[in-house]
Amino acid sequence: MMGLGTTILDLVGPVMEFIAPIAPGETFPYFFTMEMFQRALVAAILVTVVAGVLGSFLLVRNLALIGDGLAHVSFGGVAVGVVLGASSPLWYALLFSVISAILIHEMQTREVLTGDASIAIFLTGMLALGLVVLRVFGGGITSDIEGYLFGSLLLIDEQSLDLIATISILSLISLMFLYSGLLSTTIDPLAARVQGLPVRAIGLVFSIITAAVVVSMVQVIGALLVTALLVTPAATGQLVGRSFRACLIWTQIFGISAIFLGLYLSAEYDSGSGSMIALVAALIFALVAISKTVLLAIIKPKENL
Repeated sequence: MMGLGTTILDLVGPVMEFIAPIAPGETFPYFFTMEMFQRALVAAILVTVVAGVLGSFLLVRNLALIGDGLAHVSFGGVAVGVVLGASSPLWYALLFSVISAILIHEMQTREVLTGDASIAIFLTGMLALGLVVLRVFGGGITSDIEGYLFGSLLLIDEQSLDLIATISILSLISLMFLYSGLLSTTIDPLAARVQGLPVRAIGLVFSIITAAVVVSMVQVIGALLVTALLVTPAATGQLVGRSFRACLIWTQIFGISAIFLGLYLSAEYDSGSGSMIALVAALIFALVAISKTVLLAIIKPKENL
């Protein structure tokens, strides 16, 4: 029985084969012809789309740090999964991340700790757990483990693609249903509570979605570089968009651009895909920020004349 990721790959396969002859470069066209690289490209696009939507909400809710924290937590889960010989360590990463997201949300809601403090504790604690477990029981940092840390498209097999696709699609559907509630609870939580919205439940579900999406991104971008796709395109979109909906659209444009440019450059220059995608995303942000600053410097003096 085919999984969701395999089904999507079968549907878009002919389109990718059609694009291959016009794709630039010597190595990059293989992303449209070889199944191994096709899986990587589909996974990268899926996580970028859902990360763009999620990241926009994270920035509005001042929770940009939670993505980085949960990414480090997921590495702890991956390490435990590797040591236990799991066929897909991402399931352990998903379990660790969801539990941590719930605990962070509850501690913040109950005012046991501030959000930043609880995220920092889980971030360092679970990363340390992963490193200790690997050193003591797993033979240290192998090439596969480096792939989870910095991203490795070669790690994305059919099982991983199915998991990434399932998480991405379910998360997008969930965010669509929560769209109005998330905006309401973000803008004015007190007014939302008065209106009868389940503010706490919405926040909890949002935390769980964030944990799941972060896990889906680990193989594409790496646990240490997750915020490059989760936050950077959304921050770039906020520089350009004049409304939240416009920000969402621009975030998708910048995120997909970073994926294709990053994969192209990493393929042609034989550099790490995760680090190159992160670098391209940061450069796009810098370019947009500088352009906006220069544009405002030119326009404002003219308006004062």
